[in-house]
Amino acid sequence: MKRSKILTLLWAVLAAVVLLTGAIAAPILCRSFYYAHIDALDLTEQIGLSETEIRRAYNEMMDYCIGGDTFSTGILPHSQEGASHFADVRSLFLLDLGLLAGSVAACVVLFVLTRLLKRRCAPIWGRGPGFWAGAGLGVSFAVIGGLAALDFDRAFVVFHHLFFPGKDNWLFNPNTDPIIFILPQVFFRNCALLILGLLLVGCIGMIVWDFVRPKARV
Repeated sequence: MKRSKILTLLWAVLAAVVLLTGAIAAPILCRSFYYAHIDALDLTEQIGLSETEIRRAYNEMMDYCIGGDTFSTGILPHSQEGASHFADVRSLFLLDLGLLAGSVAACVVLFVLTRLLKRRCAPIWGRGPGFWAGAGLGVSFAVIGGLAALDFDRAFVVFHHLFFPGKDNWLFNPNTDPIIFILPQVFFRNCALLILGLLLVGCIGMIVWDFVRPKARV
């Protein structure tokens, strides 16, 4: 089989995209992760809603954010500004899920093509795509995670300025958008920790796989 460094780069990029978008999708799609926070943060006592009501508000909000047509928050009221922010969130969530699906599909297509065309990855500086995907993504997010850990409140604000440029509708007024009460900042911090944890495990896994199977066909 012919070897190709371009193929190595393609696999490295695709593997990194799959891992990154998959890690981000985890807290989006795994609603039990949020449910676990209801008791842990004593939200029912703090907010004065039942667990069923909190779950309903969260589920209706998330249903919209992952593709639903109508925005709602259960029995909680919401303002137009609040709904507008969740429309922006919806765009980001759908972008991530679309990239995840697209990158997985691209991996399948590339795998089939490499078999049909009899191509193999050529090592780059002695290492395969798994190493470069894991090392590149791992180092990048280790730096980002380290900086965020120094001051999460500041990182939270910077994140919103980066992904919602020129907008301040993410600064909720609890009187008009009480949905913010069921979405405490500690929940978002834990989402970030989950994403970073999954990335760390995935990156280490790809690097180890590359060392264990240095000549594996990809």
